[in-house]
Amino acid sequence: MRNANAVEKDVSPSAYARMASLMIGLLLPAAVLAHPGHGEGSFWLGLVHPFGGLDHLLAAVAVGVWAVRMGGRATWAIPLAFLAAMAMGGIIGAGGIALPMPEVSIAASVLLLGVLVACDARVGVAVSVAVVALLAPFHGAAHAVEAPGVVDQVPYIAGLLLGTALLHIGGVGVGLAARGRPLALRIAAAPVALAGLLMLIARAA
Repeated sequence: MRNANAVEKDVSPSAYARMASLMIGLLLPAAVLAHPGHGEGSFWLGLVHPFGGLDHLLAAVAVGVWAVRMGGRATWAIPLAFLAAMAMGGIIGAGGIALPMPEVSIAASVLLLGVLVACDARVGVAVSVAVVALLAPFHGAAHAVEAPGVVDQVPYIAGLLLGTALLHIGGVGVGLAARGRPLALRIAAAPVALAGLLMLIARAA
């Protein structure tokens, strides 16, 4: 178990720069797909979709916050793992393969991520990456299924990834802004966990 001071020292400007550059590299293909003639309507529909659902919005922001609190390599590894696993889930959903209990799983992911931030959980990088990699496919698959009328799924999924990445970056910003006030950040994360719990109860009923 690492103490908070050690983690804070691990969070260097170079780590944030690395995450930003990797995000940009990941999102450049998405920008290309938005070029006219390449399904630009599908791309923009995918881009705005993550902002329209409270469950995905809360989960994606919490991923960014948790990544900052973890520090070090986790700062960029956690968001990238979420995006990669979400892309895989989107491909699965677009292929017509149903994942078990997607809505319940998404609600559980909001609850778990909220608890992780509220408890300021510190685990190994491999464990944190595995956690988000298990949660994210349900988000990708659900969004792919929620796209009736989308003819070109590739630009749509690219838009989903870009929108989600922006939410991750927003979470990183929140974590940076509250870096000197970890207790306030943990208290603020409690409603996220509560929202996830309420979603889980409602969807499991």
